[in-house]
Amino acid sequence: MAFGWIDEQARLRRRAGLVRTLRPRPAVSPLLDLASNDYLGLAHHPEVTEGAARAARLWGGGSTGSRLVTGSTELHAELEQELADFCGAEAALVFSSGYAANLAAVTALAPHGSLIVSDAGNHASLIDGCRLARGTTQVVAHAEPDAVRKALHTHEGTAITVSDTVFSVDGDAAPLAALAEACREHGAGLVVDDAHGLGVLGDGGRGAPHAAGLAGADDVVVTVTLSKSLGSQGGAVLGPARVIDHLVNAARTFIFDTGLAPAAAGAALSALRLLRREPERAARARAVAGELYAHLTAAGLEAVRPDAAVVSVRAPSPEDAVRWAAECRAAGLAVGCFRPPSVPDGISRLRLTARADLTGEQIERAVRLIGETRP
Repeated sequence: MAFGWIDEQARLRRRAGLVRTLRPRPAVSPLLDLASNDYLGLAHHPEVTEGAARAARLWGGGSTGSRLVTGSTELHAELEQELADFCGAEAALVFSSGYAANLAAVTALAPHGSLIVSDAGNHASLIDGCRLARGTTQVVAHAEPDAVRKALHTHEGTAITVSDTVFSVDGDAAPLAALAEACREHGAGLVVDDAHGLGVLGDGGRGAPHAAGLAGADDVVVTVTLSKSLGSQGGAVLGPARVIDHLVNAARTFIFDTGLAPAAAGAALSALRLLRREPERAARARAVAGELYAHLTAAGLEAVRPDAAVVSVRAPSPEDAVRWAAECRAAGLAVGCFRPPSVPDGISRLRLTARADLTGEQIERAVRLIGETRP
């Protein structure tokens, strides 16, 4: 029978407690949200939603084609210019998603015969980029510059190192300066995904590479998403102009994908301009994460100290993590639930995201509910 093997896969998922389900949310939710990636609380900000609406009214509901045909508008160019300027890069290129941006950067910068050194904790989009690239991938120990150095030493020729700047599971930061040093010793490029750093780390939220002194470096390429701190949707690659020009000509997820919808571009641009005016939002998101961690550990919960806005709380098992998240939801609190295969170390977690607009009262309520529902 066609697709008969799916039934066996479904049975195994149920047995392991790994079934995933969609849960459509209403436009206005009564839940206290510590599950989304809306780090700066901008997704519903009036300026951001008006930016989306204004762009849709002016440019239409869709981009109408790929970026190389009709999908590039003056709005896209404006967003790219301001993103590059904000993050300190020479140029930027906007994609339909952060996932597409990561696939583009890795596949286009790792030709046949090259080596890709990939951190064991990297996001799925970077992993998939490594799988699709024509180069050879070597996975190294998490956040270990010496492991990167050792891997690069085994290869002669073109090479890149690929890493998240802030890892999405535990919220820990990569040692970017040390990684760049290891790459430079071997003439390798560094490609980093700053999805969880943009808007949270660096001067006024300019990102982890900016904070590490790597902004504008000719051997560093940065990918970002517009769907987290900027409250919109889409992604971008930032780096030297010659790298961006290469992506326009070689990145399949740019050439063959429909361009980002104007509404998303308009929302992201409005959010970026708002962040420029209110840089304190970045510091507030970090402060909220620190408060969450302090309260959770004081309550006897096993939490990981956050380097940005992600706080993870360890759960005894995948089944316990699912039940714990469900009981939090029933009590009025939305939290993330990470379990295999989404976590590379096999440890299940509740994943909490700090938001700049959370109040002290909301933080205390969240910690109380997590403690009351713990397995």
